[in-house]
Amino acid sequence: MPTIITTLGSLFYTKHGDQGPTVICIHGAGGSHLHWGYQLRNLATTAQVIALDLPGHGRSDPPGHMSVDNYSKAVIAFMDALECERVILLGHSMGGAISMWTALAAPERVAALGLIGTGGRLRVLPQILDGLADEHQIAATIQFIVEHAYVTTTPESIIQQGIESYAACDPAIFRGDFIACNNFDILTKLPAIHQASAIIIGAEDQLTPPKYGDTLRTQMPNATLSLIPDAGHMVMIEQYEAVNSALQTFITSTQSS
Repeated sequence: MPTIITTLGSLFYTKHGDQGPTVICIHGAGGSHLHWGYQLRNLATTAQVIALDLPGHGRSDPPGHMSVDNYSKAVIAFMDALECERVILLGHSMGGAISMWTALAAPERVAALGLIGTGGRLRVLPQILDGLADEHQIAATIQFIVEHAYVTTTPESIIQQGIESYAACDPAIFRGDFIACNNFDILTKLPAIHQASAIIIGAEDQLTPPKYGDTLRTQMPNATLSLIPDAGHMVMIEQYEAVNSALQTFITSTQSS
């Protein structure tokens, strides 16, 4: 599990697999590479799978950012440092926004997109933005986020892990992530994303509901949509077997097309 020095700072990452296409996994707001644990283990049979901690998250150096554009630049700098010319980007939520932004900003660097629990616009409830700015409301706000990120049947142990994961993120960085999401809007630019794209949405996602996926599928020229039953926003954790199966099929298809 190494750290690499990029032109924009030091970033931590983990890599599994040593053959096939390079896949870079980008976590969502307040997250880390740990959100991709199930995918790292499973997809390593198909690809070289890398999950990074974005600036200010997990074990990567601060600061964090307050724009998807700046996070995208960090991802490109990360690719440069690893000497990855062209990759498949897998992004969850804000990570999906970063992936799409990167596909628009540097299309020659992005071979394909896996977009999980995300959308072309990511408005954030004022309750979340205000709560993370108030030290007395941070714990309650994290509880609120987690309650809306998972389906009600999720085991309590997973819920607790989700709370602990978000609590480990600096609240100012977490809030900055949500500011980045709230300002993100590429709805009019979606038709310009020509890369093959697999959109995966939890059928019960309350934060990026299925209609977000429908918009991506209809507006992006080469997109498919998988709606995963019994899953919310953290679909790659809640229903990892279904998500991994969809991603395995997608990654394989990008190599044969």
